Amino acid sequence: MLVRAITAPGLRRWCRGRRGAATACFPLGRALLGVRGAEAAVFLQGLLTNDVTRLLAEGDAPRALYAHALNAQGRCLYDVILYRLHRSTAEEPHILLECDSSVLDSIQKHLKLYKIRRKVTITPCPDLSLWAVLPGDASSLPKCADQALLLTPDPRTEVMGWRLIAKKGANLSEIIPGSQVGDVQDYHRHRYKQGIPEGVKDLPPGVALPLESNLAFMNGISFTKGCYIGQELTARTHHMGVIRKRLLPVSFPEPLPAAGLPEGAEILTAAGKRAGTFRAGGGELGIALLRLAHLGEPLCIPLGAHRVKLHAATPLWWPQTAAK
Repeated sequence: MLVRAITAPGLRRWCRGRRGAATACFPLGRALLGVRGAEAAVFLQGLLTNDVTRLLAEGDAPRALYAHALNAQGRCLYDVILYRLHRSTAEEPHILLECDSSVLDSIQKHLKLYKIRRKVTITPCPDLSLWAVLPGDASSLPKCADQALLLTPDPRTEVMGWRLIAKKGANLSEIIPGSQVGDVQDYHRHRYKQGIPEGVKDLPPGVALPLESNLAFMNGISFTKGCYIGQELTARTHHMGVIRKRLLPVSFPEPLPAAGLPEGAEILTAAGKRAGTFRAGGGELGIALLRLAHLGEPLCIPLGAHRVKLHAATPLWWPQTAAK
């Protein structure tokens, strides 16, 4: 399988910070679901925010797409990455859907609810393994990886490296020579540092809004495709051009309580105004939904008699005008 070389400037900058380090491969606990059949892309098109028909395009069709499935009120139910396994338009469409493993049963029921009589099969893929790959330098990935089912850039943002799908038990050192298996907590620390939400803790089902969750920044939505569930509120918010809250990476300058921070904890300004909500984190890093008007102010999370200080910042990979 041919894999195009890494040229993205943001990833090159990140790689310079890891120069000399081995490529790190992180085993992810997310689930994979196969969606296959003549109407696979058309079926998913009406359920997801991105233009799934791009996976069927002639020529240089993308190997992966990021998207959300929304409820009728326009709030996120599932964050997914789609992978194109068919190699040409002459083949039957075969798409892998990556999702949080805790909602695998739920998303299967959701898909089958709307399947009706479409020519589509939906099956879990427990024989496959999913890996996040962060290269040690911009030339450390192979230009071909015959043992990988798929090796492709992460579609959300270049700073998240690559996604690798292989058979369970495959030898990673043969797929990516010189690579090392990393601690998945380091992967989560990296994405929290970059402000990348992933899974139900970061994107609570029925609560998170896609544009506040930076879906547009992560290439996860099409504003020109046809109708899909939850489109009305999302399109209206986009065309109004006003998004007052966003998910942002946060860091804690002081040691946290032994019990950690409760998910959903309220974040206040120094004056006691509500600034947002803490979603989730690991160690001194996390992700929070914050009002952009309070971005430059001192912030804290009240825990009983104590106040846990935190700092929020806009990621470098965001568009330059994003937080203005």
